[in-house]
Amino acid sequence: MPINRRQFLRRGALSSAGLYLSACAPISTLSQTGKYDYTLTLEAAPFELIPGTQTPGLGFNGQYPSPVLRAKQGQPITITVINKLDQPTTIHWHGIRIDIAMDGVPFLSQKPIMPGETFVYRFTPPDAGTFWYHPHVNSVEQLGKGLVGLLIVEEADSDQFSADQFAADIPLMIKNWHLNDDGSFRPLSIPRYAARMGTPGNYETINGQHKPIIEVPENSWVRLRFANVDNTLVYKIRLKDYDARLLSIDANPLQPAPEFKQHAIGAGMRFDLAVRTPAAGETVTVQNGKGKLFFDFCTLKSIASPASQDHQQPLPTPPLNPLSEPDMANAETLKFTFEWEGAITPADDQGKAKHKFWTINRRAWEGMSKDSIPAPLANLEFSKTYVFDLKNNTPHHHPIHIHGIMFKVLKSTKKNIEPFFTDTVLMEKNERVKIAFVADNPGRWMYHCHVIEHMKTGLMGYIEIS
Repeated sequence: MPINRRQFLRRGALSSAGLYLSACAPISTLSQTGKYDYTLTLEAAPFELIPGTQTPGLGFNGQYPSPVLRAKQGQPITITVINKLDQPTTIHWHGIRIDIAMDGVPFLSQKPIMPGETFVYRFTPPDAGTFWYHPHVNSVEQLGKGLVGLLIVEEADSDQFSADQFAADIPLMIKNWHLNDDGSFRPLSIPRYAARMGTPGNYETINGQHKPIIEVPENSWVRLRFANVDNTLVYKIRLKDYDARLLSIDANPLQPAPEFKQHAIGAGMRFDLAVRTPAAGETVTVQNGKGKLFFDFCTLKSIASPASQDHQQPLPTPPLNPLSEPDMANAETLKFTFEWEGAITPADDQGKAKHKFWTINRRAWEGMSKDSIPAPLANLEFSKTYVFDLKNNTPHHHPIHIHGIMFKVLKSTKKNIEPFFTDTVLMEKNERVKIAFVADNPGRWMYHCHVIEHMKTGLMGYIEIS
């Protein structure tokens, strides 16, 4: 049956969630009671990741891939979260400049959602782009077993730009699972790896599929939204012998959109590509780099469709988000050094190891509870500009993420930087990076490495804006 462009956009979102890539793919169910009003449950559920096996995962609405939530820039969204797990949880909306009460960090911004409880998140996203959502409790297990999902905020309506200028809008959620051949889980964290790069998985997926084939309309501009929701790995993405444009980094458009060659994203990071698809029947290969070699990751297959566009259709240009430009003339500089603490393993009162491998300014995150909130790494004055001088004194990558703000990457000792806004910066070994931002969102904001094992073993703290 013929479909129009809006239907193809919808189909593209569903296909990228793994819904028509194969006959046995899981069917997404999402309770949506209003235009941007959703219900999510967190519950144990089996997934078929390796064909013919069952993986005992944790899923939003009992499934993987998780539902792709869609919102509109400047319009309120409501998500009712029901905890059907046997452990507490929260939801953090990664990258959204949000009110602190909705940020989803236990004790720092909200009470944990206990088993059987419900919590309602309400916020109005000020920025458009590719974001994601995940718990901030027992993160190694909850994220590692499947509690990750995408939140797509479409651009506000304007005369200059419409999301429909792309013939398809395709989220690509990247995750490497820790699986045995029978689908059961391998250990999600091994201390000797947690003290280094983090414990890598062994089964790569995009939207829950291994090397999927994704249909796209021929001869058209399509938007690909890559999101690294893995606990650990850095992905180095390129298109094999095919041209594209880099539209945005971590939800922030680049103008003009540069030619795309390859782009590395650490855990938690995203980027959007604009690809002009080939004629029906032809394919585009997406690859992932490992060391100096690249391997096929997924395939775009062009099909004839009413959503296909005219060859002369210009490149769609998403507008910039409404971010405050740092006042560099009056900025205050603060220095932060990320280091490895060492091999000594402290223990609790019962003799159980409490691994602390990483520090920020020689301080390892000690955890927190209702009655014990550690001091912040820094107290910032509202509306003032700050420069963070970040130094990675370790031989490993660290994707450094700050909640509640977008910061501008200014320069690096390892790369030539054209300054850009982001919420997570990937630091290479022994790299020094300077970032700047206006402290215009009051609250206590987590500040951490997004390699989950690094975060859980010390490389985390928070800043307070007041």
